[in-house]
Amino acid sequence: MELERIAADPVARLSDSDELDALPRLQYTLHAASEVVAGIAPPADAETSHAELASALAAARDATAEVADAVAYGGAEAAEPLVWEWRGALFRVRLARLRLVPVPEPSAAADEGSARVAAYAIALSLLGAIVVALGALFGEWPLAAGGLTLVACALLRRWA
Repeated sequence: MELERIAADPVARLSDSDELDALPRLQYTLHAASEVVAGIAPPADAETSHAELASALAAARDATAEVADAVAYGGAEAAEPLVWEWRGALFRVRLARLRLVPVPEPSAAADEGSARVAAYAIALSLLGAIVVALGALFGEWPLAAGGLTLVACALLRRWA
């Protein structure tokens, strides 16, 4: 988001006249987005998230206007006290947008494949532990090292 880029380094960016000229346009974009959100009937299960997005967009629009006014009347240094609130408002918009995106349900095939990988990793870990114990018991350190390798492979297989 362009506003977040400007808010990341406001003193340097707001000193640039091109960046300053972009603020009213970006403020209008936030206003238009809040009007679009207001015109959409949310699904029954997303009413709270929808209202949160509308509120976040309005707060970001107002914070952007305050920053733009402060810069217009006092320069980038005058806007510095408002930057943290502005960044918070922009973050709230991002968070509200994330909450509206549904989390996909894992498919049954993925669950079955995950269970198969887990069972394979457990079996390999047990086999590796047995080989390590036998190698240590009989003093066959290469055998114990091979068992440790099996355990390491099981861990890598589980994380992959």
